[in-house]
Amino acid sequence: MSRFHFRRQVFIAVALFVGGSVLVSCGSSSPSDDTALASTADSAVDGASGTTEPAKTEEPKVTLPKVAPTKLVITDITEGTGAGAAAGDLIAVHYVGVLSSDGTRFDGNFGSSPFSLTLGKGQVIKGWDEGLLGMKTGGMRQLDIPADLAYGDSGSGDVIKPGAALSFVVEMVGIIPATDPADEPQLTIAGAAASSTLQSKDLIEGKGEAIAAGDTVAVHIVAYRGDTGEKITSTWPDGAPVSLTLEASGSLPGIIKGVPGMKVGGRRQLTIPFVDAFGPEGNTEMKLPAKTDLVLVVDVIAAL
Repeated sequence: MSRFHFRRQVFIAVALFVGGSVLVSCGSSSPSDDTALASTADSAVDGASGTTEPAKTEEPKVTLPKVAPTKLVITDITEGTGAGAAAGDLIAVHYVGVLSSDGTRFDGNFGSSPFSLTLGKGQVIKGWDEGLLGMKTGGMRQLDIPADLAYGDSGSGDVIKPGAALSFVVEMVGIIPATDPADEPQLTIAGAAASSTLQSKDLIEGKGEAIAAGDTVAVHIVAYRGDTGEKITSTWPDGAPVSLTLEASGSLPGIIKGVPGMKVGGRRQLTIPFVDAFGPEGNTEMKLPAKTDLVLVVDVIAAL
């Protein structure tokens, strides 16, 4: 389990995604203090083409600064290729973090799946939100971050003490550019009685990579009540797609069952029985009543 935690915002849509590794703010020993919109990726893409980048497994050494940083210091180790990451992009990274003072390692994920976040949305400490801007796919960058752009006078956990400066080496595994909220599908969903079986209908046949069980994908989702067809939440307004893994604990059972077989660029409507959604209790945060099916319109933006 990761001990290093980043700040993140909480959206109603988080209820659709469970598990995953997102670095959030302070304190606990779990990867996330809330259910995650963004989850780990086996590898990530540059753009939405579905072309994957090989993961690097060897953890790089962090070069300690000679004096504790009082401002953010960015050092590019490898430049990378393609367009640089911008605020609102969904990115996937490998990283290792140490205390700038003595090199004590407190977290890292080289050798395992990258994790994803939406850049510039306050989901991570300010030193990352500012320091990862402009990075390119395949690039590697060291960030030396003063305490006021990390955890300030609060610290985090047992290792990151109040006032601690932090140093990271970050590898940019992939970048998925922000999408246009105006592209959200506008559909009329007919209400229906609860169903006992998962139903799916392809609205747009994708032309990219085929999605299989166990894959990690970047998606947009619009959710509706199954009984009335009322729209209850959407990931589109935030701009960036979100990532989820199609395996147990990676998302709702109905999503795990319903998305495989889609292709990148595709759009599918899923009617998920409540037993494969939020169960007989429903979900009060999403205003989904008890024993109510969930209708999702899923757009696969990229395979990760």
